[in-house]
Amino acid sequence: MDAKRLAELVDFGALRFAAGPGLTPISQLDSLLVARHGKIVLEVCYPPYSADIPHHLYSATKAVIGTLIAITFKAGLLDSFDHRVLNFFDRRSVANLDLQKEAITVQNLLDMTSGIEWTQPLDESSFKSAIEMAHSPDWVKFILDRPMSTAPGEVFNYSNGDSHLLSAIITKLTGVSAWKYAEAKLFGPLGITDAFWVHDPQGISEGGDGLFLKPRDMAKIGYLYLRRGEWEGKQLLPSTWIDRVNHATISVSYPPGIRYSNLFWAFADRHVYMAVGRRGQVIMIFPDLDIVAVTTARIDYSLREFADLISNSVKSGTVLPVDAADAKLLANSITEASTEKPTGVGPASMRASTISGKAYLFTPNELNLKSLSLTLTGPDPHYEIEMYGTVEAKSGARFTDPIGLDGLYRKGGLTYHGLDAWLEGVPRVDAAKGTWEDNETFLIDRLVLGLGNAPERWTLTFNGNKLNLLIKLGNWPEISIDGQTKL
Repeated sequence: MDAKRLAELVDFGALRFAAGPGLTPISQLDSLLVARHGKIVLEVCYPPYSADIPHHLYSATKAVIGTLIAITFKAGLLDSFDHRVLNFFDRRSVANLDLQKEAITVQNLLDMTSGIEWTQPLDESSFKSAIEMAHSPDWVKFILDRPMSTAPGEVFNYSNGDSHLLSAIITKLTGVSAWKYAEAKLFGPLGITDAFWVHDPQGISEGGDGLFLKPRDMAKIGYLYLRRGEWEGKQLLPSTWIDRVNHATISVSYPPGIRYSNLFWAFADRHVYMAVGRRGQVIMIFPDLDIVAVTTARIDYSLREFADLISNSVKSGTVLPVDAADAKLLANSITEASTEKPTGVGPASMRASTISGKAYLFTPNELNLKSLSLTLTGPDPHYEIEMYGTVEAKSGARFTDPIGLDGLYRKGGLTYHGLDAWLEGVPRVDAAKGTWEDNETFLIDRLVLGLGNAPERWTLTFNGNKLNLLIKLGNWPEISIDGQTKL
């Protein structure tokens, strides 16, 4: 692979974008990994993300669910991909039951052609059905009870519901969650040890977008497919499964030039297929070039441009002669991309010593924030947050993380908490840096690493014992809440 072209790929990942007005720009990608002939050719983590942090895969989770379905078939637990879905469930309790719903097969779910009415367009203009499912007490029942919009097999309609039913079927077939089955039959053989999987109220692994993996572990999933389902001499997946993924036939109206099969996407005009999650979580497989490419990110990017950059960097089937100048260019690009650049820092405020260590309390609010305190003096600048408890838990989450005061992010440790009910308890690392805008106003730039979230800007304005906290999350409207501490 040509070093100069690989440097262009590194620079593609380093492109800066601002997720909203007033927010500090960050790189397009969190990480980039390219492997060819079983060797890592290129690996970059864009600060402050690092390769040891599990990343939310979003809908790339679906490809792993499909992989587990294939494993149940190879093991003889699933007798046929044409097995009717309702045979796995108590059809007596299913609403809107008709002949069309009775005809749905496992393959229909794998191809997103179940015909179950579902609103979740790929342009992300609405997440209506997925949100309604997430707020329902029984996700599987919510999906099965929905009316049919078309006959099974007729129309592609993207649906987290279809893939979650597949997760439920894995549990029906194996007696354990998809996560536990993966640990035994997929993650275990591949040496993946740090996975995390969100589950529904019944403990069924969230089949639409609930999986967290590290970038190298994502690459292992891709490499399993690149080797036609074989890992260390053992055939984990049926070859017929790989053939169907390799030759996707399901037409997709959006985006153009794309096909779908077995929960994988494929370019219609080239031999490239991929697992894709929103905000740039991608496992891309190039069978003809013997390449797996992986990205984690915070923003959707052009998959076709990314594929072209990789394809254009391939110059030979064997090792190329060393080009010292191009090798140096690539090394410099990696170093530049991997090195965090400090932002400007204003002069310290006299306020720092008077507000440090004081807890500012907030009445119930849309952020669910109960208290906030800052320590901006001494060798360990940090903030402490306490959230309001939920109905299920009377006490809310508490966490403490460092703040960089030199224009560079400081990262906390890997924790398992969230700021809302669905993301409660997921793996994440918080990174923050702060500076005084003036004597009364302190600014915090904050990133949640591993969730693919947009950057945050916290503006804290102090006035006596009162604090106004203004939070900007990406392009969402600003949120303003007021708190106070005892004098």
